[in-house]
Amino acid sequence: MRSSSDTTIRPIGRLLPCAVVGLGLLLSGCALFSPPPAHRGSLIEADDYSQLKPGVSTRAEAMDLLGSPTTRATFDDNTWIYISMRTVPAPMDFPSIRSQDVLVLNFDDKGVLRTMRTLNKSDARPTSMAPGATPTPGTSVNILQQILGNVGRYNPLSNMNSTFGGSTGPMGYNNGPGHGGSGNGLP
Repeated sequence: MRSSSDTTIRPIGRLLPCAVVGLGLLLSGCALFSPPPAHRGSLIEADDYSQLKPGVSTRAEAMDLLGSPTTRATFDDNTWIYISMRTVPAPMDFPSIRSQDVLVLNFDDKGVLRTMRTLNKSDARPTSMAPGATPTPGTSVNILQQILGNVGRYNPLSNMNSTFGGSTGPMGYNNGPGHGGSGNGLP
């Protein structure tokens, strides 16, 4: 005959390995659902750009090895910039940058490579938005002026067969937008 202590030890002995395995699966699931890093820009490999030699290589060789540049300098077509970054999405925020590599190639007017620089994330400079707002030209219109400015443009008695989608008022005047360029003159 079995004692009552044997029956109480067995279920606990069976639940402990299940609990350990379940906890392990639960914690590993956190890594399963994290978003993968995203690669952005040109894929820059040191093996590729190490084949370029300043004073010898040309634009065509750079294009064959690296492809077209990510961007060019604003006021100088002889400066090619290849940008590569690996980002990880962050919930309710901008993606965080894990790694960033920049390759800057400077060519002379004949298309021969003059200088080559590599930059990484530690070379980046933080920037911030400028305070204030950019003024726009023209008049500022408040809500009352917007409402009153549209009075008279809507005419429920308009002719719906108009070619230009405009409206002809009850007196026959062409006083709505889309009147085909005939103007808003009186008869």
